[in-house]
Amino acid sequence: MKKAELLKKVGSMQQVAHVRPIEFTEGRAKGISGYDVKNGDLRFQVFSDKCLDLGDFSYKGINLSFIAKQGLIGRMDYDTHGIEGIRSLMGGMLFTCGLENTCLPCEIDGKYYPMHGRLRSTPAEHVRANAEWVDDKYTLSMAGKMREAELFGKNLTMSRTIETIYGEKSIRIIDQVTNAGFTPEPMMILYHFNLGYPLLDEGALVILPTKGAVPRDKEAEKNQELWNRMEAPEIGAPERCYTHDLAADADGNTFACLVNPELKLGVKISFNKKHLPKFGQWKSIAASDYVMGLEPMNAGFFGRAAEGENLHVMQPFATEINEFVLSIIEGDAEIAEVQKQAEQLITQ
Repeated sequence: MKKAELLKKVGSMQQVAHVRPIEFTEGRAKGISGYDVKNGDLRFQVFSDKCLDLGDFSYKGINLSFIAKQGLIGRMDYDTHGIEGIRSLMGGMLFTCGLENTCLPCEIDGKYYPMHGRLRSTPAEHVRANAEWVDDKYTLSMAGKMREAELFGKNLTMSRTIETIYGEKSIRIIDQVTNAGFTPEPMMILYHFNLGYPLLDEGALVILPTKGAVPRDKEAEKNQELWNRMEAPEIGAPERCYTHDLAADADGNTFACLVNPELKLGVKISFNKKHLPKFGQWKSIAASDYVMGLEPMNAGFFGRAAEGENLHVMQPFATEINEFVLSIIEGDAEIAEVQKQAEQLITQ
């Protein structure tokens, strides 16, 4: 709808779309600040105190994201202490892992690298938000910068911008990672997109242009043929993780998607493989830990210690840009189109 026509029908645009600052005031979430974003039927939270990551994410009142049973958690002393990290992995639609380590914690030459790194609990600097008309489109945006730095050590930054346009059922995330120091620095990054109930339910399907699912361990080898189909919850079931080599177009563009055929609803995550050549899938059918993680990344599942010569290094003042579009898939026709796109990328 054109600007002039829409403004005839609303008083304030906040009636249909807004970016509102929020702060949590109780429990372990106390002190977390961020934004509540409404774009018509699309609604989500952005946590400026935690890497501008995404919390709740819903469409037409249907939840799409996963929140771990410990609930929302602010920054705590044990946030990055060994296996204690699982106590603070609260989920959300996205938590960003890095920039020194992803996945398993490790110690190298007396230096400790925590589970999934420290970026996920790093507060943003220079945080800003806006809602304005841009070329006849009502655009909601948030931005800020995270920094990982130390005396006599690294100086890595990540600038993040999140945008969504009223009337469109998608959001765009643009990350600019920079080595702001004078020496080459290793940089690991993993984007942990977490899908949950009721979008995730028995019969939900993962659609990937994959060349094959490689199980991480013996647990993942069990029922490996069901890697792309969600099962009913099972008490005490172990997690299953797979790596994928995703097909892409000539420019490196690819995607990952989860759909629920019963709800006729899904989420598609589009991105480019240039700086994210690997892809992980985290599948947990465990009762109360029922989640599907879709994970573009530049490293493997076993942490910094396992990377060896494959550890990605950024040169001084180099910058890498990663861009994601999260789109709502709705209806049989759109689900069929995504399946067709995956087949076309695989066979091209």
